[in-house]
Amino acid sequence: MNTFQLACFLAVSETLNFARAAQRMNITQPAVTHQIRSLEEELNTKLFRRTTRSVELTEAGRLFLHDANGMMTIAMRAKKRFEDPATGEICELSVGCHGYTHLFSLHEPLRQLAQSYPNLHPRLQVVPYDFLYRILEEEHVDVILSFQENAAKKVPGIYVELEKTPMVCVTTRPQALEGGGPLSLEQLRGQRLVLGDPRKAPRSLAQTQAQLLGERAPGELFFGESPEAVITLVKAGFGLALMPRLLAPPDPELVLRPLAGVEPLSFGMYYKTLKGNPVLRRFVELMRLQYAEMQ
Repeated sequence: MNTFQLACFLAVSETLNFARAAQRMNITQPAVTHQIRSLEEELNTKLFRRTTRSVELTEAGRLFLHDANGMMTIAMRAKKRFEDPATGEICELSVGCHGYTHLFSLHEPLRQLAQSYPNLHPRLQVVPYDFLYRILEEEHVDVILSFQENAAKKVPGIYVELEKTPMVCVTTRPQALEGGGPLSLEQLRGQRLVLGDPRKAPRSLAQTQAQLLGERAPGELFFGESPEAVITLVKAGFGLALMPRLLAPPDPELVLRPLAGVEPLSFGMYYKTLKGNPVLRRFVELMRLQYAEMQ
């Protein structure tokens, strides 16, 4: 495996088109195809699903995408380090999460962390929910931000809670149900729903959504691949949505109503160890301070 193979893989994964990837790499399309095939042979797996009309990443390809990005980053930093040894040792911190919403809480802790570690180079990764705990277990990241899993799911790490976030019903003002207090699930049974992908959501949210499906007609249900997609469909008037309040952005067009009888979710960080990692230890402290001040 070499960086040229990785560069070809990343170009195809970004463009989802072998011809455009070849143009970006300034090489021929057969050369890109050859590099991808040789990489797939080396990994003994298919990275792309190809038809005459489309190209898409396989599940293995989606997982390898994060490895490829990481390896390219390391290779570029190593090259730069030897080009200019005076720059000093780079201090890395890799943070994983499954939604872009979680990134918005990181800027202040990272800013303060950089004051203590001037050579800090954060690497922020947004990965599918299915792979989040795997990249922690395989130590591709130092820490992940996630909702706490129940005891049925074994997570390879130590959990630190940052906040309890209630489950809410998200609507627009024209869609809002009467009253201003908590809503019961029974009150939502006659409403059109915008549902998030259960594979990319905390298990408790998927279970709550499942209680509302019943015998609903397909025309009453709409689906969003991410919290951002769900919010967009809600604002467009397609229905109501359920989600942790933490994922609902502050927006004057939205109305958030708590759900009665649904336990709040615990949101926090998982890491494997703080031993020998003072940067991670300080990051965890800063995150806890920030969330404590927000409450």
